[in-house]
Amino acid sequence: MAIPLAERMRPKTLDNYIGQEHIVGKSAILRKMIDSGNISSIIFWGPPGVGKTTLARIISNKLERPFYQLSAVNSGVKDIREIIEKVRKAKFFNTPTPILFIDEIHRFSKSQQDSLLGVVEDGTVVLIGATTENPSFEVISPLLSRAQVYVLKSLDISDLDVLLKFTIKNDIELKTKKIIVKETEAIFRYSGGDARKLLNILELVVNSFDNKKITINNKIVVEILQENIATYDKNGEMHYDIISAFIKSIRGSDPNAAVYWLARMIEGGEDAKFIARRLVILAAEDIGIANPNALLLANNCFQAITTIGMPEGRIILSEIAIYLATSPKSNSAYMAINEAQQEVRQSGDLSIPLHLRNAPTKLMKDLGYAKNYKYAHNNENNFVDLEFLPDKIKGKTFYNPGNNPKEQAIKKDIEKKWSGKY
Repeated sequence: MAIPLAERMRPKTLDNYIGQEHIVGKSAILRKMIDSGNISSIIFWGPPGVGKTTLARIISNKLERPFYQLSAVNSGVKDIREIIEKVRKAKFFNTPTPILFIDEIHRFSKSQQDSLLGVVEDGTVVLIGATTENPSFEVISPLLSRAQVYVLKSLDISDLDVLLKFTIKNDIELKTKKIIVKETEAIFRYSGGDARKLLNILELVVNSFDNKKITINNKIVVEILQENIATYDKNGEMHYDIISAFIKSIRGSDPNAAVYWLARMIEGGEDAKFIARRLVILAAEDIGIANPNALLLANNCFQAITTIGMPEGRIILSEIAIYLATSPKSNSAYMAINEAQQEVRQSGDLSIPLHLRNAPTKLMKDLGYAKNYKYAHNNENNFVDLEFLPDKIKGKTFYNPGNNPKEQAIKKDIEKKWSGKY
């Protein structure tokens, strides 16, 4: 059986590892730790195809440590215990501490993660976990406190370009062919910052040619992918594409499409909590102030899924997906915080107006702290016309009410209170 291109091109050393310069560059902290030979437990957090598994293997090779690998999708406490037993039987004086790599560690239950605590704490193994989900939510606190979290990022265009050129030049099979790359926009766009996707697409395109002279351009890439979408999406790579279709269907107020994509994820074995978390985010980002109850119900959905699990959880997910799809939409809160953060980046730390500052001491009061501040609740309608922004940006608008009944009422109230200021 032929070895896939992505596996053939898996780097064995940091010198051939592409991307993640912020953690494995020449002077980066993880690179220094690896070079020193002293490695502690690690959690790699990042999207698929950015090199989490590869980096774990490189660390093992570099430090000449025994390497044990488990996938949390199809492993349990029994598998962990079997590996620990092997490690202990092979342990001799001065033998290096093995590395236990657990892929998708976020899929381990609390009890499964608990079973790792003792061997991590006593140094029986060095744990390296890989997760696509925020470890703050998915990894138990005692285990998280014993590991250093490193965030891996999607590969940027320059990284993908380096990988593409390196692969065509060095792969044992591709270098025997005459491959001309005329355009890269489509292959990079479909890759989405995922090295494995890039190599899968490249392999698919190359294999579609009968001769050794191959020309790659945007048209060819799009046509081949459309014809071979099932192959392109093999090994569960549709994970992010389907959740994207699900979110966009809800945002587009189509409950039927939302339920269909939900069913696709459920039938495909998607983690229910992953879906529920995305619904919480969507409720705030795409519905927001148009229907504030959406966020409350989405959060309750996440709590219910966490409590009862599947298969019953599918009913709750369906209910909330339909509710959110049929709710009025507004991204005003999302846009407001984006605008405000951009202003902070541009303006820096602007001075806080004296009347808004805290004045716990006499000296602060003498300096004018809190002077002329007016307590809103002492005024009619609990409102006072006072400037709350720094002088340099006073009158700046960040929140623009959306075009829905709830926020149009808010808009009228703001305009009445602030007399056209906003």
